[in-house]
Amino acid sequence: MSTIKPSTFLSSSVSAISGTVSNLNNELLEYVNPEKPTHDHSSVYYKRFFISKFNLDQRAIEAKFSSPMTIHDGDTVVVSGYTKGDTFQVLAYTNKTQQVSGTENWIVLAIGALFFLAVALGLLNSELVIEGAWIPTLFLLGFVGVAFYMGHRALLIREAVKLLQQ
Repeated sequence: MSTIKPSTFLSSSVSAISGTVSNLNNELLEYVNPEKPTHDHSSVYYKRFFISKFNLDQRAIEAKFSSPMTIHDGDTVVVSGYTKGDTFQVLAYTNKTQQVSGTENWIVLAIGALFFLAVALGLLNSELVIEGAWIPTLFLLGFVGVAFYMGHRALLIREAVKLLQQ
């Protein structure tokens, strides 16, 4: 394992690690929309996540992306992300052996966060929230929570990509 470079932007929570891939295990996690007709198998009703678990030198790594990672055992890669428990969670990667990189789209997450904030602002100005009704207030808090989560995740991914470019 080579250098760990902490980020200074998000209280040093994002770092980069480089090394050689070993014990690669790829999995597919698939969610099916409960409203899917039994006879229709089109991809519209499925949400797929590609999970790659491997060791980078001797460190446990896990990556969840909407498309499969382009890595093989023996490849030299640089991953950036954060530690969760004993496992390093990948937000972005660069495969030096195959000259490819990958990440989730942080711009889409940021736009989604802005959308949820706009909906929350709309709810904030509604008469039911002003009058103190519980249900619209709960929706308001939910939309704000989702917006902050998506915004934070977008910033983490952006920081991870910046670390790989150094």
